[in-house]
Amino acid sequence: MNELLLRVKWRCQAGLLEGHELERVRRIPTENLNAYDFLLRGREYLSRFTKEANTQARQMYEKAIELDPQYAEAYAAVGWSYFLDWALQWSQDPQSLERASELAQKAITLDDSLPGAHILLGYVSLWKNRQHDLAIAEGERALALDPNNAEGYTTLANILTFAGRPEEAIVLLEKGMRLNPRAPNYFFYLFELGHAYHWLGQYEKAITLQKRVLLLNPNHFIAHLELAEIYNELGREEEARAEVAEAVKLNPQYSLEALRERHPYKDPAALERYLAAMRKAGMK
Repeated sequence: MNELLLRVKWRCQAGLLEGHELERVRRIPTENLNAYDFLLRGREYLSRFTKEANTQARQMYEKAIELDPQYAEAYAAVGWSYFLDWALQWSQDPQSLERASELAQKAITLDDSLPGAHILLGYVSLWKNRQHDLAIAEGERALALDPNNAEGYTTLANILTFAGRPEEAIVLLEKGMRLNPRAPNYFFYLFELGHAYHWLGQYEKAITLQKRVLLLNPNHFIAHLELAEIYNELGREEEARAEVAEAVKLNPQYSLEALRERHPYKDPAALERYLAAMRKAGMK
């Protein structure tokens, strides 16, 4: 258990909690501090953005559920790990996305006021069913529940970019980044911002942002793919091929077919443009 939780747990047992400490405990979404600790450990693993770390994160989240079967946030967190398995092709299990959907619904059943559950359901609605309007509604619901939730801004921005509204996405992303500039997954915010600038045609800004992503997290193979598409559109074919080669090295399972299944652009022409760039850059 991390140092903060150990201290809070000891002071709670000794009846020594002060007012500010009591308020902190009230904000912990479970009465079981050990379950909360497992959730925090899972988040740390998840931020590493690798197949192995994702599996370890799921194990932490599942331990949290074992300790507190009513822990809505833990169900949403497990669902997120299944979503990443599917989206990044870390698992070949065709049920991963369906499992993510079930866990999002379970979390909402336990606590409809939980922003993270609506964030997950927004992603599932977009990526599983291509329901852009429903996905946007879930992102807006998450922000209505917690206007200071940086992840909510990032989620809604991601959905809006795929829906062909990158200008709005940029405004949301910049607000989310101001709210949580030290997030363990800050590279994800940068990636989404680069993605939005890419679709606005502001290529140099997009390139700079994706390079920052890779400095913060060299495992982020999707950033390599983004760079490949941008370089291809700029006629820098050698650099595009190099980026695809790096992406495939990091995730050999990823393919053109995976890209077709997993990129929910509302405009079919946008998806075909992306696939054509990847094919030209050497992706099979």
